[in-house]
Amino acid sequence: MNIHTFKTTIIDFEQYLENSLTTINDIRLKEAMHYSLTNGGKRVRPMLLLATIQALGKDVSKGYPIALALEYIHTYSLIHDDLPAMDNDDYRRGKLTNHKQFDEATAILAGDAFNTKAFELICQSDVPDVQKVLLVSQLAICAGPNGMIGGQMGDIQAENQHVSLDTLKSIHARKTGDLIRYATFAGAVLSNACEKVQVLLEAFSRSFGLAFQIHNDLKDVECSFDIEGKIQGKDAILQKSTYTSLLGISGARESLFQEINRAEKAIDNLKKVYPTLDSELLLDFLNYVK
Repeated sequence: MNIHTFKTTIIDFEQYLENSLTTINDIRLKEAMHYSLTNGGKRVRPMLLLATIQALGKDVSKGYPIALALEYIHTYSLIHDDLPAMDNDDYRRGKLTNHKQFDEATAILAGDAFNTKAFELICQSDVPDVQKVLLVSQLAICAGPNGMIGGQMGDIQAENQHVSLDTLKSIHARKTGDLIRYATFAGAVLSNACEKVQVLLEAFSRSFGLAFQIHNDLKDVECSFDIEGKIQGKDAILQKSTYTSLLGISGARESLFQEINRAEKAIDNLKKVYPTLDSELLLDFLNYVK
């Protein structure tokens, strides 16, 4: 199976996501949340979570609440990241950012609501309690001060600074990579996968996460607003430390290829441990960064 034949699951999950905000009472808050949640994202993180379950031959539908929780966390991070105090972006995916469409206070509250609602989703899901504890605690770690938030802090502190490649990798392994790593972790937990499988899935997702960030850095330099829906060269304007600013375009491309190769090797090794693995489905995610 590849990502195209996985399309039915993608459509089903998108409908599940579309209907997920019906219990929000405040109309303006609901509108702001719906605006950002349905603003044309690729759904890479929730789809990777569900694809991991599918690749391991288990029931994908039980992963929907966890995948949605992961997308909620990602959406909250984007809303807050766009705020004037952070990246000060006017556009996201070709549309006005949340604080421009509504206002800063509403955007902050919409992000806060996604953050808290994510953990409610996991706690109210039908998965066994032992798995709930693992899923909640690991999401808090991946999204928290030693995960995504810590990576964002490092990203801010690295502005207008010359940082080493190892430091840059550490920043982005947390800022971008940890939620991607959570996707395969959660998929493995929900599939009752053994430790060896979890370790190899983590190796895959770590390399994929770094490749995803490098690809984003390259797009910021090379792609126009018409293609990406945001201002070209915004990282340079903010004097951010990126793979392209540190290594140049050719060096960034070389690092991208290295991470793709590492991710492919991890799946090859996983196939040896888990012979029934649908490796094509997981490898197809690498097309996002090629």
